Amino acid sequence: MIEFPDPSLANEEGLLAAGGDLQPQTLLAAYAKGIFPWYSQDQPILWWSPDPRMVLFPAEFHCSRRLARRMRQDIYSVSIDESFDAVIQACAEIPRKGESGTWILPAMMEAYKQMHAEGYAHSVEIWQSNALIGGLYGVLHHGVFFAESMFSCKIDASKIALAALCEWALRDGWKLIDCQFHTGHLESLGAREIGRDQFVALISA
Repeated sequence: MIEFPDPSLANEEGLLAAGGDLQPQTLLAAYAKGIFPWYSQDQPILWWSPDPRMVLFPAEFHCSRRLARRMRQDIYSVSIDESFDAVIQACAEIPRKGESGTWILPAMMEAYKQMHAEGYAHSVEIWQSNALIGGLYGVLHHGVFFAESMFSCKIDASKIALAALCEWALRDGWKLIDCQFHTGHLESLGAREIGRDQFVALISA
């Protein structure tokens, strides 16, 4: 088992360590300490624990009037863990806003597919008719959902996926949803930043 450094040793950008592997036991050990992998092609595996940390407490999800109206239209359907492979593939193929490429490299995809097969990684899918138009995936560990990525092919599809995730979280009593880094998009949906020490204490409780 790989021993990770204390998260407080991360640099100002949140980078904590490099190297290691993406085996399920390694990933679970990392998430348990508030650490996650994120790296690009031709880099070693990089491990991060940023301060502050962007989180979403499920009860604080902000559903705008427009989003609520769209959800009431009942033109989309929601599923959980029906198409994990398709969701992670779509997340890899559709870059985040402002990014030209993807960090979801083949090794990352295979690692999270294995995590899904072992019951740790989960996906939320949004469908319009039989077409997958949005979704997200991440790792559920000890009552915390460590969100990794989301995608949207239609307006508000990823927001509906996050709303569905929060409903699931409230139903099952999760502590929080980890969103890793701040974005204005996540902030508009109710996510907020907390200190790394507070984050580590919450996920360890």
